[in-house]
Amino acid sequence: MAKATDALDHVYTAKGAQAIRESYESWASGYDEENIANGFRLPAIGAAFAARYVSNDGGPILDAGCGTGLVGEALAILGYTNIVGIDISPAMIKHAENLQAYDRLYEHDLGRPIPESDNSFAAVTCFGSLGPGHAPPECLNEFIRVTRPGGFVIFNVRPDTYEEQGLKKKIEELVSGPTVRQVERSSDFRPFLLAEPKLGAKIFVLEKT
Repeated sequence: MAKATDALDHVYTAKGAQAIRESYESWASGYDEENIANGFRLPAIGAAFAARYVSNDGGPILDAGCGTGLVGEALAILGYTNIVGIDISPAMIKHAENLQAYDRLYEHDLGRPIPESDNSFAAVTCFGSLGPGHAPPECLNEFIRVTRPGGFVIFNVRPDTYEEQGLKKKIEELVSGPTVRQVERSSDFRPFLLAEPKLGAKIFVLEKT
């Protein structure tokens, strides 16, 4: 079984926001075709988790690290209409715009504060942007900040790297406090059905109380 793409290796080894941006800029035109050909199912699974916790009239959703808009498109098919997408790559955002699934889209580095008000969203989704070299653990604090009480932060990690990335510690820190609880942690699964057999994913659902 093949590796998904050389581009996937490249984005996981990129160091720093500028290198990550450049990697996705060069990959944007072939991103959907290459990933879908390799059975990329993370966006659909992620959208299904979001739909489990947030009704399609439950309020706005922030799709953090939206990429080409695969999660937003899946949510739109499910009847969601109030979706905001942010991503580090302008080229990826341009592809997402073509889907007409988002109310707003803008460029943003998840290593920086999100320019949205506190308690703004019914949910924040983040699928594929917490891998090695990508968004730092501290972005979870920002996701919680912009989520309204009773809302959810839904994201995936790589089971083989999330502890060394500091994500495991950050999740434990958040849920040990008074305003966040973990409501679900999925079993490990393969984000690619037809490639990368050793690459895993796990989805967490946190509720802001």
